[in-house]
Amino acid sequence: MFGVQLSQPFPRATKIKREMCIVELVPDAKSKKEGDAMQQLMDRIEGEEKLTWTEQMKKAVMLHPIKDDDGNIEDVSNGDAIFHFISVFWKVLFSLCPPPHYGGGFPCFLVALFFIGATTLVVKEIATLMGCVMGMKPGVTAITFVAIGTSIPDTFASKIAAQQERYADEAVGNVTGSNSVNVFLGLGLPWVIASIYYEAKGEVFQHPAKGLDKSVALFLVVSLIGIAILVIRRRVVGGELGGSATGRYVSAAVFISLWFIYVIAASILQDDRFNTPSE
Repeated sequence: MFGVQLSQPFPRATKIKREMCIVELVPDAKSKKEGDAMQQLMDRIEGEEKLTWTEQMKKAVMLHPIKDDDGNIEDVSNGDAIFHFISVFWKVLFSLCPPPHYGGGFPCFLVALFFIGATTLVVKEIATLMGCVMGMKPGVTAITFVAIGTSIPDTFASKIAAQQERYADEAVGNVTGSNSVNVFLGLGLPWVIASIYYEAKGEVFQHPAKGLDKSVALFLVVSLIGIAILVIRRRVVGGELGGSATGRYVSAAVFISLWFIYVIAASILQDDRFNTPSE
């Protein structure tokens, strides 16, 4: 907002009826929303840069009120309080990670990587016990309980990215990239360590891959179907996310059905009758 004052008109016969006026530049709704989001991000980054280790732990314990889009403070709902008390143990545990601005972020990255590995190990042990009690094979337990337990954080992160970002690159890339890292590191790294260990002992590391070829082929088929759905949505709707309510529900139902088809078919392939060599 600024003022404009007119004086000394030319030619002299011109008369000014109003010498002073106030000009206010008002952005459109879209630009204002993007500007507010950028300002909130900058304020958050500035606040995190001043955050100490002690304040980070206190913040994990306390239940803070929520601010809406207009900056008004909203009371904590019962659901938020319940989820906070359920997850307060994990919040306090992961608050032990050094703040991101310490040491250029490397201490936070290394400690967080250790915590992620430890949490995955806990999920794996619990899932193994559940599978043993329920009479499920380890392969079935791996593609159900372990996969769900390690993919739920990726799902929530992709959901937040889909809501806050303008494009779907972050949402799709997050879940696919994280699962790729889980497979490449979770499967390849133990095999490399075991191979080096047995090679040092002068032995050959061998492990039977019962039904792995069929499971990989099945996963490839359902993955191609999922990619085809994303391509079709890009052509028809104009983007991988969004569109009409009917299209969203139908796409979600198809993706969930693909997951159930893969789990059921892969579980059947784990049966010894499908992996016994024919005479």
